[in-house]
Amino acid sequence: MLTRRHFISTAGAVAAFSALPRTAQAAYTIPPEHMPQIVSIGKQYAPGEIHVDPNRFYLYWTQEKRKAIRYVVGVGKRGLYESGEFFVGEKKEWPSWRPTDDMIKRSPEQYERYADGVPGGPGNPLGARALYLHTADGVDSALRIHGTPQPWTLGQAVSNGCARLANSHIIHLYERVPLGSRVVLYPQA
Repeated sequence: MLTRRHFISTAGAVAAFSALPRTAQAAYTIPPEHMPQIVSIGKQYAPGEIHVDPNRFYLYWTQEKRKAIRYVVGVGKRGLYESGEFFVGEKKEWPSWRPTDDMIKRSPEQYERYADGVPGGPGNPLGARALYLHTADGVDSALRIHGTPQPWTLGQAVSNGCARLANSHIIHLYERVPLGSRVVLYPQA
């Protein structure tokens, strides 16, 4: 489990991310505390990995020299979040989206109308970019790390299981993460 002592903020890092690309999304100003930050990490974290702490709503992209870029994320609602170890099996820009059969079964009034899918674009629930999480044997887990057209949902457990970032933040992360990168989704408390 990630703890505060493993990830310690570095002062002044918010300014380094003020030039993140802008994407089409609802008029919303992301609060400064939700901007990506460079943080120090424990020596047990290898560079080039994603670690998601659902209890603190942080995603860490680990770097060399015991550093990481920390992003604020929204995560799965209690009972829908799935912990485990995965790998980035696919990457897509402006991905299309279709609710899972379980989502349609759980909330037909909300999801049935999208059963044929939604093309990629600014209003798509997966946002500007998506990292598709696969199991060790290469099977698509149906879990994603993706953007959202609703950045005000960050820092909350609101999704059907995926980790979501602001569109400008997923673009920033997407450009850095290669296929095959290890992803660890820690358990929810």
